[in-house]
Amino acid sequence: MASVRRRQYVLAGVLAAVGVLTAAVLWNVVGTLFFAVTVAYVLYPVRSRLVARGVPRRMASAVVTAAAFLVVLVLLAPIVVTLFQRRGAIVALLNSLPEELTVELFGFVVPLDIGSYVSAATTALRSLAITLAADSVFIILQLGMFVLVLYGLLLRPRAVGVVTFEIIPAEYHDIVTAIHRRITGTLYAIYVIQAATAVLTFPIAFVVFYLLGYPDVFVLSVISAIMQFIPILGPGLLAVGLAGYDVLIGMPERAVGVVVLGPLLIGLLPDLIVRPQLASSRAKLPSSLYFVGFVGGVLTVGVIGVIAGPLVVAVLVEVVDLLGEEGGQKKGMS
Repeated sequence: MASVRRRQYVLAGVLAAVGVLTAAVLWNVVGTLFFAVTVAYVLYPVRSRLVARGVPRRMASAVVTAAAFLVVLVLLAPIVVTLFQRRGAIVALLNSLPEELTVELFGFVVPLDIGSYVSAATTALRSLAITLAADSVFIILQLGMFVLVLYGLLLRPRAVGVVTFEIIPAEYHDIVTAIHRRITGTLYAIYVIQAATAVLTFPIAFVVFYLLGYPDVFVLSVISAIMQFIPILGPGLLAVGLAGYDVLIGMPERAVGVVVLGPLLIGLLPDLIVRPQLASSRAKLPSSLYFVGFVGGVLTVGVIGVIAGPLVVAVLVEVVDLLGEEGGQKKGMS
């Protein structure tokens, strides 16, 4: 028995080493693989329901994968359209700002060079559009890899779990299960709740910006939907920026309107509508911790951090909770 356990530990070490080597070799697509794994986590219950209703395993995996691919395309399409077809409108909006703004505070007159910031933002926007166009083939290949990896994970979803439970001693299986539940709940909150909130944000923002008289409501609505993924701040940050823009061009009434209606209708209303319908006890993650994970993850690992940051923080919270429970049990026994 001891030799079998030793053999399992050796194989686990080999698996870890090969995993690190694989990550190093495939570093440029690690983000794609990570997103595929996390999406598979969320979609596994859907695939299980289809199989339980008599749908063949391969067919169920293919249907769920195709649906996920279509959802990704639908969500990415407005962003691509905004960057390529509407980038001229965004540049025109930036260029309409004054070159310089004079601010008087406590008797001191401070000139603010708005033109340099506008020039930098315009250059960055054009550079991003050009980069996306140049890397279009690579992006298509990444989408293809995402689909293949997602299908493979849904086809054999229990393989990793079986290996994990074989390696880890039985007395620690409850810890693995608790962490697994926390990961599932966190990913559900990020993908399902936040994505549904972002989708609902678009039409609400479209109506609000149209009524306030902004020139390109489509662009602003897309930006608002994307910013729903930024915890705490969200579209409210865009509302503050638009209010500052309105003050610069001499429209203080609209500035007040967007500061009031933006956070309430665009930022808060979609969350109030969606979260009670989709939230569950397993999906709860405090906004403050979500914000720390989001910002820290993005600043550390880039786009992957949108998911990885909150996920790591959630696992840390779960481990702390488990330690607290262990300490409470020991005190109770003593």
